[in-house]
Amino acid sequence: MEQQVAEKALTIQQMAQATGLSAHTLRYYERAGLMIQHVGRDERNGYRFYSQEDVAWIEFLKRLRATGMPIRDIQRYTELLHQGEQTMPERLQLLKQHQSRVEEHLKEVKHHLEVITFKIVCYEQLHTQE
Repeated sequence: MEQQVAEKALTIQQMAQATGLSAHTLRYYERAGLMIQHVGRDERNGYRFYSQEDVAWIEFLKRLRATGMPIRDIQRYTELLHQGEQTMPERLQLLKQHQSRVEEHLKEVKHHLEVITFKIVCYEQLHTQE
């Protein structure tokens, strides 16, 4: 059984490759308390190893960061997750608040795109009249 677990474990370099994050960023996420579980360590040499669950969690964190969720909110979400099922309503509220901010940002970006598209149409019309 231990052999199977070890075969599925990823080194920090493999984790960096799997997630597209640097080893430095992965260590920062660990120090900042953003991991859902403690990162495993090899008993012989102390090297970190990650699971497929860690990969999935990092992918979720990347989505939160890419959509502008502040680190402090991700830390809070992670703390709540560690506290168990009873915190699900608060976690849900955090995600809904973030969703609302992302939707508002998308509306703004869509409006900006419409203005840019209008400007392009104007230039194209001027160009064809010449």
